[in-house]
Amino acid sequence: MTKLNQFLLSLVVTGLLFGCGAGNIISTPLENIDTSPLKVSELTEAEKNNWQHKDLVKDTIPGMSVNTVYEELIKNKKGTKVIVAVIDSGIDIDHEDLSGLIWTNKKEIPNNGIDDDGNGYVDDIHGWNFLGDAYNEQLEFVRILAGNDTSNPRFADAQKEYEEERQKYMGYKAQYDQIATQVNSAHETLTAHFKKEDYTKEDVNAVKTEDQNLMQAVGLAKYVYSLEMESMTAFIKELNDGLTQINDRLNYNLNKDFRGRTTGDDINNINDTGYGNGNVKPSVKDESHGTHVAGIIAANRNNGLGIQGVTNNLEIMAIRAVPNGDEYDKDIALAIRYAVDNGAKVINASFGKSYSPHSQWVMDALKYAGDNDVVFVHAAGNDGKDLDSNYNYPNDAINNGPEITNTVITVGSLTSKYGSNMVSDFSNYGKINVDIFAPGSAVYSTMPENEYKHQGGTSMAAPGVAGIAALVRSYYPNLTAAQVKDVILQSGLKLNLKVIVGGDANDVRAFEELSKTGRIANAYNALILAAQMAK
Repeated sequence: MTKLNQFLLSLVVTGLLFGCGAGNIISTPLENIDTSPLKVSELTEAEKNNWQHKDLVKDTIPGMSVNTVYEELIKNKKGTKVIVAVIDSGIDIDHEDLSGLIWTNKKEIPNNGIDDDGNGYVDDIHGWNFLGDAYNEQLEFVRILAGNDTSNPRFADAQKEYEEERQKYMGYKAQYDQIATQVNSAHETLTAHFKKEDYTKEDVNAVKTEDQNLMQAVGLAKYVYSLEMESMTAFIKELNDGLTQINDRLNYNLNKDFRGRTTGDDINNINDTGYGNGNVKPSVKDESHGTHVAGIIAANRNNGLGIQGVTNNLEIMAIRAVPNGDEYDKDIALAIRYAVDNGAKVINASFGKSYSPHSQWVMDALKYAGDNDVVFVHAAGNDGKDLDSNYNYPNDAINNGPEITNTVITVGSLTSKYGSNMVSDFSNYGKINVDIFAPGSAVYSTMPENEYKHQGGTSMAAPGVAGIAALVRSYYPNLTAAQVKDVILQSGLKLNLKVIVGGDANDVRAFEELSKTGRIANAYNALILAAQMAK
C-alpha cells in the first residue's frame, strides 16, 4: 500500500499552515569505500533516473554497480531466461518498457474458459489475479475488529492501533484541507493577475504590489517554489494526491463497515481455491505499485525508452494479490505456491503488514518455495522500526527464532546520498530480521499507460535485489536458491560508518547494526562471487 508522503506534509504544515514565508569478492577495498568522498553536488537528472545502478566508488553514489556489470562482466555473455514472479498490485503488462518481458503460460489456450493445463486456474495466460475486481481493502487490524474476533491474541493491540490511526488521519485530513484551501485561493489570485495558469517562478518574483491579497498569494507561491516544486499546479497535484491517500485511508483502509472482497471464496479456508481471474492488469490507473516494481527489475535495457531494469534475461510472471489496503494471508500463500508451481525461480514481495491471522499458511508457502529452489525477496517495510522487536509479515522466523528456509532475503532501503543520511528515514531495520540494504528512495521506474515516475519505499529496494538474484540465476543456473542468497549477502559492500536511523537525527548508529550483514547489495560483486562458487 502506498505510504502517505509525510515529508511533504511536514514541509507544508510548517511553511503554510503556520505562516508563509575481477577475481576478488569485494572489487573495491573496504578502506577505499569508507574514505570515499561524499557527493556534495546535487544529482543530475540522468543520475536521479538511474542512481540505483551507479557505483559507490566510481560515482560516490551507493547504487548496486549494475552499470559496471554490463560494462565489464557480461557484455559478451549470454545467460538463460529466468522466470521472476512479482506478487503485487496489478501490472501494466502492455507497458512500452516491459514489452517482450512478460511470462506467457504456453500450456493455456487464451480466453477459452477452460483450465487447459489443469493447474486450477482458468485462462491464466500471464499469471493470476487473486483479487478479482476488487481494489480497495481494509487494513488487517481493522478486519480483526470488524469481525469482532476477540479470541485473537492481538485484539487489544488492533483496537489501540485503530483509534490512534483514525485520529492521526483525521488530523491529516483537516490539515490538508486547510492547506489546499489556502493554496487554491492563492493560485486563483495569481491566475487572475497573470491571466494564465502556467505562470512561472520568475513571473512571481517580478510582482510588485501593494495589494494585500496579491502579496499573500505571492508569498505563498514563493514558499512553494522554495520546496523545489516546478509550479503551483504541480504542488496542487501533490496535495490532491495526498488527500486521495488520506481519504482512501479513512474511507476504506480504516472503515470497519467497508467490505472490499468480491471473489466469493471462504477467506478462512485455504483449500477453497480457483477464485479470481486471469486479468493481471491494474483495475485503475492509480494502481501503479506493481508496474513500478516490475520496471525496477526488468524494464527493457535496449529500447532507448524510459529506464533500464537490472536484467532482461527474464520473464515477469504477474500475480495480482495486493490491494489498496492490506493483503489477505490466503491470497499471498496461494500466490507463492502458484509462482513456484508455474516455474518461477525468483519471487519479489514488495508488501507487508503487522497483523497476520493466518501467518502459518504463508510460512508454509515460504517453506514450499525454499524446498523447490525458489529465492523469495521481501521488502522490510516503511515504518522506520526495528523488526527484531516489532511485528512484520510475511517472515521466515517466529520470535527471532531459526529461519524455516534459507532462501528468503529481507531488504531495507537506501537513499542516493552516501554518508550519515544513507538509510532511508522510513526504512525498517533489524540485526536479526533484515538481511541487506539496497536503493529504495526516489527510484525512477515504470507507471501504468507508458508513464514513468520516482517512488520510494523498501518496495523499491526489494526488486533491485530480486533483479540481482535473477542475474545470478541467469548466468549461473546451477547455483541453488540458498547459494544465490548467500552470494547476494556475502558479496554486498560492508560499510563501517554511522548513520541516522528512522529519520531521527538523535538516533545515530553503526550501519552494521541495522542488518544481519551490515552490507549494501552489489550486483558486480555478486556475479564475481557466483562465478567462484559455481566452480
